[in-house]
Amino acid sequence: MKHNIARQLTLGIAAVLLAAPLTLSAATGAPNPGKDLTEKIRHELIMLPWYGVFDNLSYQVNEGKVTLSGQVTRPTLKSDAENVVKRIAGVASVENNIDVLPLSPFDDSIRIGVLRAVYGYPTLQRYAMGTQNSIRIIVNNGHVTLEGVVANETDRNVANLRANGVSGVFGVTNNLRLESKTS
Repeated sequence: MKHNIARQLTLGIAAVLLAAPLTLSAATGAPNPGKDLTEKIRHELIMLPWYGVFDNLSYQVNEGKVTLSGQVTRPTLKSDAENVVKRIAGVASVENNIDVLPLSPFDDSIRIGVLRAVYGYPTLQRYAMGTQNSIRIIVNNGHVTLEGVVANETDRNVANLRANGVSGVFGVTNNLRLESKTS
């Protein structure tokens, strides 16, 4: 008898605790399924095991249709990205426009040189912290593209100058964006 009362009391408390977050989320507004889907896609892509500083993945979502784009150094990363996005609830179809960069020892040496030049510079070292580097380095036949987000225009320009100074680089396209400040 005491066990039944304790069990009922425990179940009652658990029901109240589980209902509390639902009430709280209802008070803050209706969920946005489009934003949730976008966040799930972003999370799955950055969690890919071979996604590194020399790869750049982007995507667009339009009514359940996901279009993947970007550049990767491994063909398996292209297919892994498509497969992981296909499994997300709410994704109706996936169009995979990811480019696989050509295998090239010349490009590999440029990648390492730009990595050292950018992330070895004291002001830019903070962008290497964390699990995913903020500045992505894409090298295609000697042409370097910088992708990602930096804190200010000075860091954007310094990264561009550092990448341009690497031997063998034909040119640098600086697509670094400034992080948005919300107050």
